[in-house]
Amino acid sequence: MGFLATYIMKGRWQAVTAAIGLAFLSLFMPPISIVSSAAVALVTLRLGAYEGLTVFAIALAILGALGVLMGGTPFALLYGAVLWLPIWVIALLLRAGRQLALAIESAVLLGGVGIICFYLYKPDAIEMWQNLLIQMAPANNSLETMQSNIEAIAHYMTGIVAAGTIFGWIFALFLARWWQAQLYNPGGFKTEYLDLSTSPRLAFGSIALVSVAALTSGGVAELAWNLSILAFVLYTFVGTAVIHSLLAPLKQGRYLVIGFYVTVFLIPHLLVPIATIGVADAWLKLRQKFNVNK
Repeated sequence: MGFLATYIMKGRWQAVTAAIGLAFLSLFMPPISIVSSAAVALVTLRLGAYEGLTVFAIALAILGALGVLMGGTPFALLYGAVLWLPIWVIALLLRAGRQLALAIESAVLLGGVGIICFYLYKPDAIEMWQNLLIQMAPANNSLETMQSNIEAIAHYMTGIVAAGTIFGWIFALFLARWWQAQLYNPGGFKTEYLDLSTSPRLAFGSIALVSVAALTSGGVAELAWNLSILAFVLYTFVGTAVIHSLLAPLKQGRYLVIGFYVTVFLIPHLLVPIATIGVADAWLKLRQKFNVNK
């Protein structure tokens, strides 16, 4: 995908064209939305806030104009804003702070604010999610089983949707940072990613949040569980970086790393122990303890 990064960095209009074209394709293939967001992030990381905001604003204006022609202006503008505004903010924080962990923590914090605002705006969120899940459920499921599952899942849907959104933001940021490293600092992203870690204070706060969720009930517990899902996202990335760092120096380390990522993809339940490793690393400093040479 290096050719795409080169094209984006040729000039403002190339970046705008890439962002809009990829956004349009993402309507048919949703994962491409990550690449569209990464286009705006790359410009912001390399050229700064003003140029990134300019590309975002021009792309959004053109998307809005296309929406007028197609009779869907509000959707077009909202879709563009969701794709490009958060990633512009996160990329700007990474450019200013030069710490990948800080950018990811900011994305999680932004998602947490979004969850709280959503609950304030939509106190009956559970009912909304239940109705939506019932509409999406396969017709061949038994009504009793389906309703029981939907009632259980609906309590956590706000956090699940927010977590999915944040995963998209972080993958877009990673892609943009990798592009930037390819073009201007070969190997820089790998070093930055494998150093990913958080402070003990933040890890303790995450544990406290899970404890509140487990020890309380009602609306407080529900909000805490949904926010805990976002902390899980953060420590999944940290734990993955730790394991990658520990496997890479071993004999056949390259194949072990590939096998690790394939296994996680095939068995998502492994994300729970991986996130636990990410939390523990805040105190244990596993990479330093095992003298990992990255």
